[in-house]
Amino acid sequence: MAFAQRLDQIETSAIRELFKLLGKPGIISFAGGFPDSAMFDVEGLRAASEAALREDPGAALQYGATEGHQPLREQLSAFMAAKGAQDVAPDQLIVTTGSQQALDLLGKTLIDPGDKVIVEGPTFLATIQCFRLYGADLVSAPIDAQGVDTDRLEQLIEQHRPKLVYLIPTFGNPSGATLSLARRRRVLELAVKYQTVIVEDDPYGDLYFGEAPPPSLLALSREVPGSRDWLVHCGSLSKVLAPGLRVGWLVAPPELLARATMCKQFSDAHTSTFAQATAAQYLQAGRMPATLARVREVYAARAQAMGEALRSELGAAIDFVQPRGGLFVWARLTGAEGAVADGRELARLAIEQGVAFVPGTPFFCSQPDHATLRLSFATADVDRIGEGIARLGQAVRASQGAAALQQA
Repeated sequence: MAFAQRLDQIETSAIRELFKLLGKPGIISFAGGFPDSAMFDVEGLRAASEAALREDPGAALQYGATEGHQPLREQLSAFMAAKGAQDVAPDQLIVTTGSQQALDLLGKTLIDPGDKVIVEGPTFLATIQCFRLYGADLVSAPIDAQGVDTDRLEQLIEQHRPKLVYLIPTFGNPSGATLSLARRRRVLELAVKYQTVIVEDDPYGDLYFGEAPPPSLLALSREVPGSRDWLVHCGSLSKVLAPGLRVGWLVAPPELLARATMCKQFSDAHTSTFAQATAAQYLQAGRMPATLARVREVYAARAQAMGEALRSELGAAIDFVQPRGGLFVWARLTGAEGAVADGRELARLAIEQGVAFVPGTPFFCSQPDHATLRLSFATADVDRIGEGIARLGQAVRASQGAAALQQA
């Protein structure tokens, strides 16, 4: 059977492939990027779905507009306004089937084979796969704890004149990095200066621990004249409410939004009207602030527990920045005292000890740092985090023992 040549440019997700290894009884997984299902506001969602069926069952169960269920668009506009993006009208966004579909629509509407696209190094694995599917030539922009290096980003924009720049400015996946306020303004200024599309993917911005992060690029765009003309914002309810709803949204300049809507018509006609009506009722009921407060408290405790356990169990063998939000710890193996320095090798040893994580290699579009790894603290409670990191420490010590034997 002859398949489309574009499939030659991509591979199956390394994370999905890893899940095939997780059937071992008793294994503790830090691999997935899922929210904890115990955090879902089941009672609130049940009430919202019942309200959707009670108040307007026809709208909830019938075909709907490709742009999205109007009550939900209005609620999402208000949701963003509460976070500083106060000038996004309902008709300036479309509802997507998760934010993943928003990325796919951007690929369809913007990327031709051979187009340069700048992404962070590391970045969201599915974005790498999605943009490569449409033939993008991906360029990696380096990041640090303050997010993308904007000086280097400008150099790359000047050199490659990309079709777009894709960023996860707040609690990035996998890096956990948060772009500083100064760098956020600089990114918007670069968009205007070079007339380059900036895509802000923001599924984690509400999951902060303690102090709130800087305003989104969308919120800040009011302060940088002309930047809204080059800014795309992708949002999602998956990490803060429930991924099973598959509700995301895309804010974009009118011409791009119109073309994305047209492409969505060819994909799924519209996002589930029942899911949209349920989400609209949930947001209207005002339950989201309490839900977010609970989720932040739980995830903050788990992030703290994982950081403390990593320092205790692995010590100098690992280096990381304590997360201030999101779902992940991004770490780098140092190779101290002969310990394993390759995340892929440690992943194999860790599975033998009954714990799993994702090596960092697949998150780079080029020149991967094989010493890196991503651990998610979201779905394991504090006790299981302690046990899982203890097992990871055993895997590291086993590597040190093996290294010592080879040297003997």
